[in-house]
Amino acid sequence: MFPRGFPPHPPYTTTLIPTPIRLNAHPAFAGHGVVIAFIDSGFYPHPDLGDRVLTHIDASDARITEGRRFARPMWYSWHGQMTSVIACGDGSSSDGFYRGIASRAEMVLVKVSTTSKQIREPDILRGMNWLIAHHRRFNVRIVNISVGGDAPSADPDHPLYRAVRTLIDQGVTVIVAGGNSPSFPLVPPNSAPEAIAIGGYDDENSLDVADWRLYSNSYGHAYEGTPKPDVLAPAAWIPSPILPGTFVEREARWLAPLLDLADGDFDGLRDILKRGWRDLGLTRVEADAPDESVRLKLLEHIREHKIVDSQHQYVGGSSVSAAIATSIVAQMLEANTRLTPLEIKAILIRTAKRLPYAPIEQQGAGVIDASDAVSAAEAFNQANRNLAKQP
Repeated sequence: MFPRGFPPHPPYTTTLIPTPIRLNAHPAFAGHGVVIAFIDSGFYPHPDLGDRVLTHIDASDARITEGRRFARPMWYSWHGQMTSVIACGDGSSSDGFYRGIASRAEMVLVKVSTTSKQIREPDILRGMNWLIAHHRRFNVRIVNISVGGDAPSADPDHPLYRAVRTLIDQGVTVIVAGGNSPSFPLVPPNSAPEAIAIGGYDDENSLDVADWRLYSNSYGHAYEGTPKPDVLAPAAWIPSPILPGTFVEREARWLAPLLDLADGDFDGLRDILKRGWRDLGLTRVEADAPDESVRLKLLEHIREHKIVDSQHQYVGGSSVSAAIATSIVAQMLEANTRLTPLEIKAILIRTAKRLPYAPIEQQGAGVIDASDAVSAAEAFNQANRNLAKQP
């Protein structure tokens, strides 16, 4: 009765491709021993993260606090839950099916949202400065920044550019979301030449490269002319947990079973609505005698919330791409702990594959090849370093 697929147009598929399969991720590595910092709006300790969160930092104002409880889901929690779980979730809520590529990595979560509900450059900088001061204490090797600054800047002394350089000089790989609009100019920190800016592509939930196309992400140049994005990662149809305690979670409890109803099964629909009509915003009359108009209304709810099952929805955007790229870098560092941020960036670019028929300026080096990047990282040795230093 309800299309089981997720694209808003037929043909409908039966499930979302798990991220490790989607990327053909190297099966031998899962980020074990690697610590990733996430600077984001806020977080929630989702069960898929297990006990791998080393600390939670509230940097929403100058009174930065460490270890503050964050178990209550707030408006700012969803985005950071999304990025951290997509990268590092172990799939506990899906019997291991929707796990992240870095499912054994540990995390440091840095919240930078404010009561204004708008994240500004000073907020991002507070989080980055905290990390500059404390990354050695937690052995952070990667930072994922899926938030953007206020305005373009060609000033090499911009505070966010300086913070990116400092982190990289100190051995922390900086991965930033590339932005979600070709009409919107690049802003710090994704316009920092040293950062790895991640753009997106839409694989149409397919493993066939012929189906892939560019996502509508930002592109341009860093302040000194380096083209951005550097590489691409998937930016659509990615499974992510629904934030607990929200109205979307309440609706998903009833919407998910509707996906399994046979076509025309209004009796089955009525049985579900007997219990869930209030949560779904229906009237008692609609619940007692559901017709085609009720079915279409609920189908719109499924599409609006992008429901996959009772606990997951599909998400997209360059924030998702950055999280996936971050998880691949964690694999690379597990394979070779001696890699520097510049070596990691060079390997990602060298092993990436161009997306056919897509403008080069919009895709950088192309689509990340997860398996090749990790294999190249594993093989990278002193001889490569010496060769790289030659004029």
